[in-house]
Amino acid sequence: MQFSSRFTIATHILLCIAMFEKETKVTSNFLSGSINVNPVIIRNILGSLSSAGMVGIKQGIGGAYLLKPAQEITLLDIFKAVEKEESLFHFHENPNPECPIGRTIHSVMDGKIETIQSAMENEMKDITLSRLLEETKEKM
Repeated sequence: MQFSSRFTIATHILLCIAMFEKETKVTSNFLSGSINVNPVIIRNILGSLSSAGMVGIKQGIGGAYLLKPAQEITLLDIFKAVEKEESLFHFHENPNPECPIGRTIHSVMDGKIETIQSAMENEMKDITLSRLLEETKEKM
């Protein structure tokens, strides 16, 4: 399974805001130039980040700014703000109960899927935007 690029675009947006908001207005056009996607996509993702309380947006050419310190924003926060599917796996809903695999697949897999999901979320909540910003600055 593969998620959309909304999560990585949102992370890129937040890194740009954290890096540049004190120097320049971080507009959807500015972000579009860095991310290399249409400004409409940027605005849609900014809307999700705004609804999640991570960014504020000054209408017009005012730009976006962080509402929370970068050390308080985690990858899990970003993921939950922009991904419609919060589960890693979508289980097929109607396995054949007449088949021995179909009959038992949920009891065999459900707990394992929950464990995998939990492990991913635990990793994501330990990585903050400030950590990513530090790593970005080190690589510049």
